[in-house]
Amino acid sequence: MSFVFILPILLGLSIILLFIGLSVPGRSQQQVGARLQAYGTRPRTLVEMEMEQPFSERVLLPMIRGISKFVSRYTPQRNVDEIRHKLDLAGNPNQWTASDFLGVRGLGVIITALVVFFPLFVMHAALLQLLLFTGIGAVFGFYLPLFWLNSKIRARQHDIQKALPDALDLLTISVEAGLGFDAAMVKVSEKSDNELSRAFARVNAEIRVGKLRRDALRDMAARVDVPDMTNFIAAIIQADQLGVSMAKVLRIQSEQMRVKRRQRAEEQAAQAPVKMMFPLVFLIFPSLFIVLLGPALLILTTTGFGTK
Repeated sequence: MSFVFILPILLGLSIILLFIGLSVPGRSQQQVGARLQAYGTRPRTLVEMEMEQPFSERVLLPMIRGISKFVSRYTPQRNVDEIRHKLDLAGNPNQWTASDFLGVRGLGVIITALVVFFPLFVMHAALLQLLLFTGIGAVFGFYLPLFWLNSKIRARQHDIQKALPDALDLLTISVEAGLGFDAAMVKVSEKSDNELSRAFARVNAEIRVGKLRRDALRDMAARVDVPDMTNFIAAIIQADQLGVSMAKVLRIQSEQMRVKRRQRAEEQAAQAPVKMMFPLVFLIFPSLFIVLLGPALLILTTTGFGTK
């Protein structure tokens, strides 16, 4: 088998191993009875306590932090700030810091390079091919966590944009019923469990510790980076500063969000025929041609053209 066909298989295997190891969930909190039973037995050694931890916390996390210390020394501060902002946009997956994510990228380089290097080394590949494919694997391993993070950002922004009209309706109803805007945000965070409700819950937590509401809302808009959310936050802050009725502003914003949602649905419906053209031309039409014209072509090739 050619090395050109082996390389994608090795890279795919390395990607699967990397993200399976990083996404291993931590051990859930034990129940009170299990804790009492553990304290009633003999004292556990440090080795036993360490072995009870999941593989991701026992092996991968120290490895990631060790690599992150090395990578952070040679990473410009501008890149670190950009990664921190991307992590905020993605909702801080796995509670990673910017240095942790740099460690993940370094670990991805090592894993993909080794997964590509060892099979080619065992197959006695040429030195030039060995170095070339190992370098390609290292580059893929460095950029794959970034691709994964960008996909998380797009998915989170899509979920927030989809949930925003319903959340605005709930905010409007709550404020018109007599609740304050802060209490209405608490209702939104309690009634649903999605990215938008968690964003409102974080705003409420920041307000409780003394942060100004307008600053907390601006930070939420920066962490989300959705145009509809940015416009909504700007309208709320302006209404708060000018003393405009909050219920009236929320009613107008909720109506606009419903109109935008209908327009986006109509736009996607209009794009559907164009998107369906590619699978029709490249997948369905060739199959139809084979089924319809195949028997005729076989008959013509066996009997000949124009023979009696």
